[in-house]
Amino acid sequence: MSTDDAGKYQQLWDEFGLVLKEGPVEDFANRDAIAKLLRFTTTHNTSEKQTTKLSDYVSRMKEGQDKIYYVTASSYNAAKNSPHLEIFKKKGIEVLLLSDRIDEWMISYLSEFDGKKLQSISKGKVDLDDEGDVKEQEKTLAPMLKQIKDVLVDRVKEVQVTNRLTDSPACVVADEQDMGLEMQRILQAAGQAMPNTKPIFEINPDHPLIKRMHAIEDDARFKEWVIVLFEQAVLAEGGQLDNPADFVRRVNQLLIEM
Repeated sequence: MSTDDAGKYQQLWDEFGLVLKEGPVEDFANRDAIAKLLRFTTTHNTSEKQTTKLSDYVSRMKEGQDKIYYVTASSYNAAKNSPHLEIFKKKGIEVLLLSDRIDEWMISYLSEFDGKKLQSISKGKVDLDDEGDVKEQEKTLAPMLKQIKDVLVDRVKEVQVTNRLTDSPACVVADEQDMGLEMQRILQAAGQAMPNTKPIFEINPDHPLIKRMHAIEDDARFKEWVIVLFEQAVLAEGGQLDNPADFVRRVNQLLIEM
């Protein structure tokens, strides 16, 4: 049906797509066959309707691209507007937008398709051939990165220069070996006990806010800026703050001082 009557199959997918997405989890032996039946929405589309086959994605991959990139979020709008997409939009690289609650489990079993690894853009390093530039910036900004880490020592695993942002000042990502941030939120909402994992905080050194923060000499004011930027990044990624009122107070104070 998916080959001979795409319209009819799309109707079936619209009704039972969530059930089919359980396939790679429940029927691991047939995951490759089931993967061909899955449909997704991507940055290539302008609608949240799931119509894209993985084979369609592969056919549109950039020259030299060897991974299928995806981002997970709690809703389509959150995925579509994720700051992690910025460098991929700039380079014209398509990304799968995963917002069904089953997606996190499915993707952990569907690790590759057609010999291409599925890679989260919000977890670990993103290899886009600019690693040399990032390492050079990290050497130059090492004192500032250490100072940020000292401020956020109880809240982050590491602070580093990003290669995934073009418009945002900072973002949070999960370490390569840790559970994805959206999966952590899903399990916490289900009442599951979670290990105490911390995100990685990445800064965009070309952003005006980061440049302005770099010039701050007052340690107390620098600390306020760091906390606000970190909590902004948590919110942009879809997380929640333990103390939203304190965040608002800090933002208001910085606005007054500008």
